[in-house]
Amino acid sequence: MNSNLIRERLNRNTKPFVFRLSDGTRVPVAHPDFAAVSPGKVIVINPKTEGVEEIDPLHVVAIEETSKSSKANGKH
Repeated sequence: MNSNLIRERLNRNTKPFVFRLSDGTRVPVAHPDFAAVSPGKVIVINPKTEGVEEIDPLHVVAIEETSKSSKANGKH
């Protein structure tokens, strides 16, 4: 996915969402403040564990919106 499209989603609203990657991994983003985008990298911080996930934007195949009632679980 294009870095600009990811950046647009981060700026659009503050609701949680999930990056779905080309290998099927789901990376939850609790709030856009916990993600940063550069042309070649997306950094996501898990606020509970303070773990850091580095993602190549080209591996992001979808951005899935989540509801308050659903929990997004990463595959690690």
